[in-house]
Amino acid sequence: MSDTQTAPAPAPRALPPLMQMTERAAARLKKLYEGANKGQLLRIGVNTRGCSGMSYDMSFVDTVSPGDERVTDHGVDVLIDRKATLFLIGTVMDYEVKDLESGFTFTNPNEKGRCGCGESFHV
Repeated sequence: MSDTQTAPAPAPRALPPLMQMTERAAARLKKLYEGANKGQLLRIGVNTRGCSGMSYDMSFVDTVSPGDERVTDHGVDVLIDRKATLFLIGTVMDYEVKDLESGFTFTNPNEKGRCGCGESFHV
């Protein structure tokens, strides 16, 4: 008879969030969800285009696709296109208001560079 015991399996390590939002981005999305985009969710993806090869794609959708990942931050939901998840891990979405423009911006730790105009990036 053996007195050896099996050690319990270690608890799985928590995964980093797929994406996060700043309070400004969440506040802007809440306003959009309550107004013109009521009943819709923002889906974020990545498309192949631009001089650096990839660009962020955002669209409001009425239904969740089977391949969508739902991210909730600051009480606000966004959808991530499953094909974009590897490119977006660790990304922070913000909302910036400047003198001549305003919009959502992304700080993506996976980016290796951006084109000069800022419209596209590469990983």
